[in-house]
Amino acid sequence: MTMRVLVTGGAGFIGSALVRLLVLEKNCEVLTVDKLTYAGTLSSLKAVEGNPSHRFLKADICDRAAMEAAFADFRPQRVMHLAAESHVDRSITGARQFVETNVVGTFTLLECARAFWSSLPAGKREAFRFLHVSTDEVYGSLGETGLFREDTAYDPSSPYSASKAASDHFAKAWARTYGLPVIVSNCSNNYGPHQFPEKLMPLTILNALEGKPLPVYGAGANVRDWLYVEDHARALDLIAERGRPGETYNVGGESERRNIEVVEAICALMDRFNPAGAPHARLITFVADRPGHDARYAIDAGKLGRELGWTALESFETGLEKTVRWYLENRWWWEPLRGVYGGERLGLAVGEGAGAP
Repeated sequence: MTMRVLVTGGAGFIGSALVRLLVLEKNCEVLTVDKLTYAGTLSSLKAVEGNPSHRFLKADICDRAAMEAAFADFRPQRVMHLAAESHVDRSITGARQFVETNVVGTFTLLECARAFWSSLPAGKREAFRFLHVSTDEVYGSLGETGLFREDTAYDPSSPYSASKAASDHFAKAWARTYGLPVIVSNCSNNYGPHQFPEKLMPLTILNALEGKPLPVYGAGANVRDWLYVEDHARALDLIAERGRPGETYNVGGESERRNIEVVEAICALMDRFNPAGAPHARLITFVADRPGHDARYAIDAGKLGRELGWTALESFETGLEKTVRWYLENRWWWEPLRGVYGGERLGLAVGEGAGAP
């Protein structure tokens, strides 16, 4: 029987990668629910446009009536919840939207899922899964050593990470209190095709292509663990299929890099692929650091590997080259978005502007 999967946030960066995987490779029937905010675009779902196994619903996860109707009509066997406001800089100057979408929206979805799940016959109730997709930012900041594990204490630093931490706690509470078969995943920094150009990699690629400054926060010493988005999508599918309800699984690429190293690596690739603009490193511009900028994130994904057999297929080098090539070859996707967001600095201080990566 075809698996029916409801994906929230499926027109976004990670969500669209997951939808493409589920429809085109896993032969699932998918209902994508997305509000289509600035970071969600139907162009990211072009590969499944017209596919009879894919449906799209424009709706806000905070809209309980719309979510109840979606469950009643589609009758999913799995819910994969990715809808979220996700950009740290935007959360600094506009935290309310993060609370509404990430906390209230998750609560609303959990309640709709619980009501639907409770109405199922025993066999279908046991097979139902709700995967809540979150971030490593809930754990706070690491020193020079150590890794985030599933049992690492939460210590969020930004309004964004605080809202995701709250939604994680709601998801886990619904599992413990009501028995809803919830699984939580926490991932490291994603990169790859279809990422809105406010984030570090696409912003750097496109600014380099256009000869604009390449902003780097502080001294560029902040460290992130980089995960290619298609590797993450495979992990999410595996967790929803084989993960244990009530458990948390960390997903990371084991690719720690300082921000300045990421920008320099992109510049080196741009020198190869866009030699007319070389040397692109001349465009690197150090700017005032982000308030509350965590020093280092790094994920221990050992549990996911041991229990479910997942490993990343892309190294940082192979994934980055694929990413740069994709942006250079797919102007049709990103050029309209440069009109929505032109690369201006976001999140400097309360009341100022809205984002860099």
